[in-house]
Amino acid sequence: QQIQYGAGYDHNYVLDKKYGEFGKVADVTESTTGRRMEVLSTEPGVQFYSGNFLDGKLVGKSGKAYVRRGGLCLETQHYPDSPNKPEFPSTILPKAKVYRSKTEFRFSTFN
Repeated sequence: QQIQYGAGYDHNYVLDKKYGEFGKVADVTESTTGRRMEVLSTEPGVQFYSGNFLDGKLVGKSGKAYVRRGGLCLETQHYPDSPNKPEFPSTILPKAKVYRSKTEFRFSTFN
């Protein structure tokens, strides 16, 4: 049902790791080319978006159009609505405090 409402994926996933711990969030592979992307982060969640509203009007490298569901985004972040959910990791940053977060995207091949 939610995939129909959003015309595809636009979902936040809660990660199975200790809050603030740097660890693997996702591992994406493409079997034809052997490309691999690993995502690691200290963030507690990741938003997966599948390009649901791209319509081919935007053009990228080598003149390739960005078409609906032609790619994906993995955005590390806190959970949606965190300020209103005391049971979620807090997004409140007290005055004079510094917020630090780390996300790495590692690219490789496996063929």
